[in-house]
Amino acid sequence: MTYRADMVREMSGREKAAMLLIILGPESSASIFKHLKEEEIEQLTLEIANIRTVSPAERENVLNEFYQLCLAQQYITEGGIGYAKDILEKAVGTEKTMEIINKLTVSLQVRPFDFVRKADPSQVLNFIQSEHPQTIALILAYLKPHQSAAILSALPQDKQADVAKRIAQMDRTSPEIIKEVERVLEKKLSTLVTEDFTAVGGIQAIVEVLNAVDRGTEKYIMDSLEIEDTDLAEEIRKRMFVFEDILQLDNRSVQRFLHEVDNSQLALALKGSTEEVQAHIYNNMSKRLAEMIKEDIEYMGPVRLKDVEEAQQKIVNVIRKLEDAGEIIISRGGGDEIVV
Repeated sequence: MTYRADMVREMSGREKAAMLLIILGPESSASIFKHLKEEEIEQLTLEIANIRTVSPAERENVLNEFYQLCLAQQYITEGGIGYAKDILEKAVGTEKTMEIINKLTVSLQVRPFDFVRKADPSQVLNFIQSEHPQTIALILAYLKPHQSAAILSALPQDKQADVAKRIAQMDRTSPEIIKEVERVLEKKLSTLVTEDFTAVGGIQAIVEVLNAVDRGTEKYIMDSLEIEDTDLAEEIRKRMFVFEDILQLDNRSVQRFLHEVDNSQLALALKGSTEEVQAHIYNNMSKRLAEMIKEDIEYMGPVRLKDVEEAQQKIVNVIRKLEDAGEIIISRGGGDEIVV
């Protein structure tokens, strides 16, 4: 039996995702969860918990939409967006095709400036350093963090903070603007022009870039942003080094910050951390102290996620202060020097 689309209530994307996971079953859903962020897992789990039943019509509608998205992605992989549009339009019509393509471009790796990502950062710098800071920010937002970091570090200092701020404040850029920028850059390098509706830029984008630049460039940019926009600088600083990044620290650095941290605060922070982080920290303290911390966690009972995050942030702040003082090293790109 086939169910009409108008028999199914309007659902949000999150509801459809949760319903798809229910349909796929626990084993497949668990595999998918491994590739999601913690926040996304929490949201989907809550959504799944709120779904009582899945009607046959809803099941068919969700599976059909998922199938169309998979099919479109296959077509794009085989021959690009143009090829996918041609085939899908013949099958489902122009309106439905655009709906499918627009949904896919949020997550597809089909992005503008592909030629820039394949070029050497020093070559890219040569042809974009004279562009307007907004244009540079747009291009860097599409690059891999280590590429953007190399280019941002090489820009004149009077441009670095301006470009970093524009990346952080960027939200969505229309395909028309992107195509126009690409058209201009085509005169210098050849590229395949493609439309992209993907959200780029934003705070997380500049955080990833700053995490990859050398410490001197990062400090200059952050100091400049602190003067221009204190709130933005603080939001970026909070995300620069998260608790899980302790895995990047060598044993000496871990041992150093442990001397500055209260054991009860550490136990609370470890309560919500991964086994890898816990093991890395336990391996850098005495066996007796590690056992004490483990016992504290065991007898702690349920705790609020907010309290765990606050404890983790306090430890992160300690680590950042020690790095600023040159007492520990956080692995990053660029020209970091080893402090002995």
